[in-house]
Amino acid sequence: MAEAGRQERRWFDRLLTIDRRWIYLLMALGVLVPAIFGFAVPVSVSSEVRSVHEFVEGLEPGDVILLAIDYDPSTLAELHPMAEAILSQTFEHDARVIVTSLSQFGPAMADELITRVARARGKRSGVDYTFLGYKPYPAITILAMGTDFRVPFPTDYYGTPVDEIPMMEDLHNYSDVECVISLAGGNSADFWIQYGNAKYGVPVALGVTGVMASDYYPFLQSEQIFGLLPGVKGAAEYEELMDSLGDASRGMPYQMTSHLLIIVAMIVANVGYIARRRALGTVR
Repeated sequence: MAEAGRQERRWFDRLLTIDRRWIYLLMALGVLVPAIFGFAVPVSVSSEVRSVHEFVEGLEPGDVILLAIDYDPSTLAELHPMAEAILSQTFEHDARVIVTSLSQFGPAMADELITRVARARGKRSGVDYTFLGYKPYPAITILAMGTDFRVPFPTDYYGTPVDEIPMMEDLHNYSDVECVISLAGGNSADFWIQYGNAKYGVPVALGVTGVMASDYYPFLQSEQIFGLLPGVKGAAEYEELMDSLGDASRGMPYQMTSHLLIIVAMIVANVGYIARRRALGTVR
């Protein structure tokens, strides 16, 4: 009986003392599976993502939105596909875009994306879009733009005075744009809600990283934001609505296999933990 008890303890102790290098190896193999076999993951579209898509889809030629690229390269994988999809959809409707960046490491990355998407759609800087660039202190910048875009941004990202940009001739503040869509990797999303929407009344939608998303559903329910794109899944949903396979859709298989492995690891650890407590008589 004593030997049997030791054998029983041995199997669950092994579950609780698995060398972490085996976990890393399994995760590496799990990520390799989609790369080798190349399968697709079905994506169901949520109402919060559909709301953003329908808003942009309803834009008329000449309408203007403000796209805030408020992230840096560390969250590029999740948020860049959102920016590309929204820019492409806006240009397809011949609407115009004012682009800002409230992340200090984001402007060069944003410039590359905007230039690439605009060139593919035959759009021109200063006519179809304006990239105002970066300014520090997000809350102050958002408040100042409510007065006039020219207060925080006297020139655009390329050094051209805003008053000399044809597109900006009749555009002064949030009253002249249809909405603000902030793609944020940090707390700048909060400032757009607190100051852009609450103070100036401009409709706001957010695209955020997966780990941030749960914090913003209350704002969606209170209608302080009209839509929400949560992480890679949200970006993939947006691409699904546009019937366009992009980086987010191609990234979904990798996310699925890695998440499944994490769930399996959690189940194994909990089975070992519960079995050990039962053997010690601490759980009935």
